Amino acid sequence: MTALREIICSTQGAIDLQINGALGIPFNDLDRDRAAKLPEICRFLYQQGLDGFLPTLVTTSIEQLHRSLFFLAEAIAYQKQHPDPLEAKILGVHLEGPFLHPDKRGAHPQEYLLSRLNFNTLRRVLGDYTSIVKLVTLAPELDPSGETIQYLRDRQIIVSLGHSTANAEQTRMAIAQGATMVTHAFNAMPSLHHRDVGLLGEAILSDQVWCGLIADGVHVSPEMIKLLYRMKKQIFLVSDALAPLGLPDGTYPWDDRQITIQNGTARLPDGTLSGTTLPLINAVNNLIEWGVCEPENAIKLAIESPRLAMNLAIDQNAPQRLTWCSYSFSCAMKAEFAPPNFKDVHTSWVCEVN
Repeated sequence: MTALREIICSTQGAIDLQINGALGIPFNDLDRDRAAKLPEICRFLYQQGLDGFLPTLVTTSIEQLHRSLFFLAEAIAYQKQHPDPLEAKILGVHLEGPFLHPDKRGAHPQEYLLSRLNFNTLRRVLGDYTSIVKLVTLAPELDPSGETIQYLRDRQIIVSLGHSTANAEQTRMAIAQGATMVTHAFNAMPSLHHRDVGLLGEAILSDQVWCGLIADGVHVSPEMIKLLYRMKKQIFLVSDALAPLGLPDGTYPWDDRQITIQNGTARLPDGTLSGTTLPLINAVNNLIEWGVCEPENAIKLAIESPRLAMNLAIDQNAPQRLTWCSYSFSCAMKAEFAPPNFKDVHTSWVCEVN
C-alpha cells in the first residue's frame, strides 16, 4: 500500500462559538480550582486547531452562572494582559440559556429555565458581566414584545434563536428586531413543515441569519446536512463539545446528573442528546467524507464563517498554522480476489496543526 499526500490549502485556526467545556471542566460550573485549569484548556484547544472560542454556559442557577462569569472575566482580562501565542483566545461568553422554551429544553435542567424574558430578568441574568457576553441563545416567543432582542443588540451582543417553539411569524419578527443566528440548526426546534416553515425555515430564507451546525452525523444526519447546505450558505460549524472533550468515552458527572459518552456522542440516561466530544476540525473532515461540499468550502465553515457570523475581522496576515491535506492510499489486489465495489484508491482527509 502506498500513500500520496496532497496539500489542499493552509489557513489560520478555527473558531468555535459553542463549546461547553473540555478536559473534565464544565464552563458553567467554575470555581477557583476549576478556573485555574482554563489556561491548560486554552492550550489544549489551540493544539486542536482553534484560534479562539466562546465558552458556552448552559442553563444553571443564576448564582452559579455569575460565579462562572466572574472567573471567565478574570481569564479574559489575564489573556489580554499576558497574551500567549500558544493559547486559543477566549473571545467572550455564549449564554445558551436560561431563556429557553421548556418544551425544547433538550438536556437543559428545567428548574433553572426562566419563562419570562423582559428587561428585568435579562438584567438579572447578565449582572455585571454584560461586557464579556458576546452571544445569547434565546427562544423569541418568550418575549412577544421583542424589546429584549434590541436591548442585547444595543450592547453589541449577538442574538441566536434556539431551544424554541417559535413559528414562522414569531421568527420573522425576531429577525426584524435583530436576531442574526440560529443555535444548532434542526436540534431543539420545530421540524420544517410544508404549511409553516417555522424557525429554521425562516432562518434559511433570511440572508441576515447564520446557522450553527453540529456535524457529527448523529445530531443531524449527513443527508439533512447536504440538504441544508444546498439551501443556505450562511452556515458555520460548532462542536457543542462538553466537559469530557479530550477524555476517553465513558460516564461522567454533569451538574447533578450523568452523561455517557459513546463514540464522541453524549447522552443523558434517558437517551436525550446532550452534546459531543467532537473536535471542531473533525466536523470539517466529516463534511468532506460525506460529500456535502468541496474541501475548500467545508474548511471555510470552521475558519471564515464563524468569524463572519460574529463580525470578527479576518486577518489575512495571520499565521497559516493549519495545513489541510488529502492522503490517497493505493491498494493493489487481483481482480479475482477483490470484494464487490472494491476501490483500489481510498482518500482520507487530515488537518495538520502547526
